[in-house]
This record gives sequence, C-alpha cells and structure tokens, in this order.
Amino acid sequence: MSLGFVMLCHSHLDRAAEVARHWAERDCPLVIHVDAKVPAAEFAGFKQALSDLKNVQFSARVPCEWGTWSLVHATKLAAKQLLKSEPKVGHVYLVSGSCLPLRPVSELRAYLKQHPQTDFIESVTIHDVQWTVGGLNEERFIFRFPFSWKRNRRLFDQYVAFQRRIGFRRKIPNDLTPHLGSQWWCLTRQTLTAILTDPDGDTYDRYFKRVWIPDESYFQSLARRYAINIESRSLTLSKFDFQGKPHVFYDDHLRLLRRSDCFVARKIWHEADLLYQTFLYQEQEACLKTEPAPGKIDRVFAKAVERRTRGRPGLYMHSRFPNWNWENGKTAVEYSVFHGFSDLFPDFEPWLARRSNAHVHGHLFAPDRVEFSGGGSVGPGGLSDSSVLRDYNPEAFLTSLIWNARSERQVFQFSPRDTQKITPFLAADGNARIHIITGAWALRLFASNGNFDDIRNEAARLQRNEMDFLDELRALYARAHVKIWTLTEFLEYPIEHLSEAIQHVPQAGGPVHLETVPRMVKFAGFAKFLQTLKNQGMRAHVVGDFPSDDMEMMSSKPSAIRPYVVR
Repeated sequence: MSLGFVMLCHSHLDRAAEVARHWAERDCPLVIHVDAKVPAAEFAGFKQALSDLKNVQFSARVPCEWGTWSLVHATKLAAKQLLKSEPKVGHVYLVSGSCLPLRPVSELRAYLKQHPQTDFIESVTIHDVQWTVGGLNEERFIFRFPFSWKRNRRLFDQYVAFQRRIGFRRKIPNDLTPHLGSQWWCLTRQTLTAILTDPDGDTYDRYFKRVWIPDESYFQSLARRYAINIESRSLTLSKFDFQGKPHVFYDDHLRLLRRSDCFVARKIWHEADLLYQTFLYQEQEACLKTEPAPGKIDRVFAKAVERRTRGRPGLYMHSRFPNWNWENGKTAVEYSVFHGFSDLFPDFEPWLARRSNAHVHGHLFAPDRVEFSGGGSVGPGGLSDSSVLRDYNPEAFLTSLIWNARSERQVFQFSPRDTQKITPFLAADGNARIHIITGAWALRLFASNGNFDDIRNEAARLQRNEMDFLDELRALYARAHVKIWTLTEFLEYPIEHLSEAIQHVPQAGGPVHLETVPRMVKFAGFAKFLQTLKNQGMRAHVVGDFPSDDMEMMSSKPSAIRPYVVR
C-alpha cells in the first residue's frame, strides 16, 4: 500500500512545485488543487514545471476563501480524484502549498505501515475544545454564516449577534456529533472512501456549508462515524498564536523543527531558503522509531505567546501598544511621587538628592517644561524637556522615562499646578508610590503677595485639581501605593511623617536616622491668609484644621524650623 498526497495551493507556486516534486520523485502520487483565483498564466507555469512527473495530477479548480465551505469542496474534489486514479494508495495525507517535509518519506511510509488501520486526525468534541479563538465553539454548528468573516466583518458580527438575540438554532443531523480539529490530516483509504461516498453525504454537505470554518470540522466529525481507530492528533506540525493565526517558520527555526520529530511542518515562509534546502535536498538523519512529538517545542511557543501578550513589565511593544490594558504592568519598576513636599520644603529636591541614591527630578509635568534632574534639557532615553511633546502622550513619556532609567530609582515632584492628564495613569499604576501633603499648594499662594481676587480664583482651581487627583487615587481601579496627610497633620509630626515618606527611596550609605526636617517655609500670617480666603467664599478645606494662631503650630514643634542634621 502506497502513500498519496492531496495538496491545496493558492500562492507561491514555485515553492509548492519544489515540495510536490520531492514527494512525487519518491513514488508518492499527488493530486493538487490550485485556487481558481490564481491567474491562468501562473497556473499554467506551475503545471508546466511538474509536467514531467506522471504521478502528479491537478483537480478541477474552485475559488477558495478562508473559513468557508470552498476549502472542503476543493479537498473533496482532489481526494476523490486521487482515490479513483490510484487504487494502491492506502493513506491520504492532506497538505498545503506552504508545507514542508521534515523527515524522509521512507520513515513516513514505515510509520503508516505500523498503523495500517489508524486515521491520524485531530478530532475533539466541542465541549473539550479550549483553543478556538472568537468564542464560537458550539455556535459555529447551530448558527448560519452567510457572510465572509474576512470581507464583511461587520455583517458577520451583526448576524451572529442577531441569531443570539432571537435564540436561533440550526438542527444538527441526528447521527452527527460535531468535532473540531486541525484541517491537516492523514486518513486511511477506507475511512476517506466512506466519507466521500456516504449515502447521506448531500445532507452533511448542505449542513456544513453554513458551518463556520468547516475545514476544521467536516472530516473531523465524519471520521468519527467510520474510522476503526482514530489517533486524535495530526502528523503535521502547525502552531497558532493567541489570536488563532498560524505561526510562520523561518530559517532560524531549523533546530526547532528538527526537535519536533514531526513528518511535515506548516507554515513555512516562502523565502526560507535554508529550510527548503535542508529538508528537500539534503539527506536527513534517520529516526525510524521516533514518534512525532510537537510537545517538545510547546514550551518555546508558550514563552513566545507570553512574551507577545504579556511582555516585559513596563515595555510597550508594537504588538500590544494599540490595545488598551495589554501591558504587563504600566511601568517597569517602582518610582516615587512627592505631592506638596516642594511647597513645604523649598530645598526638598537637592536635600533628597544629597541623602539618597535616587534620580530626583523636579516637576516632570510642569506646564512650561519638563524639570529633569540637574536641570538638563534631555532626560533618560533621550526624552526632550518640551512640554508640548510630553503632553502629546504623557503616559508614554512617563513609561519611557521609567523604562530607560529602570536601574535607578526615579523620584519626581507633582502639584495641582502641573498638567493633570497623567493622574489616572498614576492612580492605576501599581509601581507608583505617591506621598501627598494636601493643601500645601496654599503656601506658595500665601507667599505670592498677589491680587487677592486672583489668589482666590487660583486657590479654587488648585483645590479642584487636587480633589480630582484624590478621587482618582480612591477609585476602584487604583493600584498605586498612596499615603496622604493634610498640611495640618503633617506639621504636627514632621520628622516622623517625612521619615515615612522617604523610607522607600534608597538612602546613600544605607538607612540614615532622620532627626530634623529640611528648611520649611515661614508660616507667620498663614492662618490669617486662610481665614481671609474663607471670608472671601473660598474655604481651603484640604489644608486641614489649621490653628487660628499659626504661632501655636510652630511653637509646638520647634525642631521643625531648625536646620536638618544627619547622623
């Protein structure tokens, strides 16, 4: 009993001709179906290239489209012709024009000779399928699919939704149990003949013409009715990504393909010269008793899927960037945000930079320019200090900064005066450690000595911005680590609170005991300023219950105004 091939081709016919010749010259008859959409001149050249091979035939051509009955129709036409013209064929192997043999034909023949009554076809019930993409397992068998998924996606989706809404269900033939599996199979002559000559074949054909992707279910379902022994697996190596698209094999997959021990692989890039040269024209090392083992390389593909879908934390790749929330962590590493500290401590940034190993920036989201550490115009990763460029995509700006400087702790200041578009991102980022002194913005207004009507309006704006930020931090989606003090609460125990705020910033020389705080702004008259704001109709409630006599606050904590000492 010999081995025959049915080959489905639609593009890159020069490569398909090489593979067809490889099998034909090793006494394997072939019947080739070429998509009717292939130009006549190209088809004629393909036939001419194989005209010297007497065991190569061409079936009647039909136009083929992915996911439709046309592929099953083309397969049936070619399979019937092969069985009729080659009575000695015992197994029929279905391949595509982009398939490539990985092991000698003699090994495949020997393997099939050991399993003369076995059909190799992946065939699992719809209840056991976990790998279909698109949510259409059972529904592909009970709905109608008159519209092309590729050409008329909107009509396809709308018609599926309509059938769901009205509860439509097609009747499945009584003696048929739907199964799914890879379309690349190797069937015995007995089973394939039974399928093609089934007296109820017209009934099954009418039913499967309206099934979605019938080439993954027609032979897989009908084989269950006639096969003596089914091995529910394919002898062809074909891998799919998380979107259901086939993995394409390139020259650098040579060792991977050899490790699989499969007889055939799909889908091979048409310009993978090394693969075609190696497997078609070089003698392969014999491994007669080796079972096909695609599982050997599953770990590699699992890692590839994880890398594409999850990626590295904080790295936005072209394959995931357009898709919201596909990132593996919004940023690469932890960073610290200090909100209100530079208002209370004028020298906070240089003070923290001196006592820590962190990269301490100013206000990265200041309205006029980005305040990089050291005052430079270019930041980590070549980022510009242009506020226009930053504000075009503030999330990308921050993730790029964190990624490019991930080896060092990044620290920056934030204020209600800054551009606020970044606040939802900060709130949702689990790497953000945000420390807030609410109401500290009032200290700069107090020291400004400007027109009080302007001060009141600005105070109202800043308080709204701060409250909106606090609302973001309290939202259900928030993941940031947040510590909030009112200005009044912070001033009650400034050393303890500042120590808590900077404990996650790596300290130079290891942990250092903090005995005093940096220089604070002056508070004389601040209580009166707050009362004046309140009298004008603007209550700065985020400041907290500040004492009516600000000297009472200062005298209770004399250490707060002394220069800091580090021991």
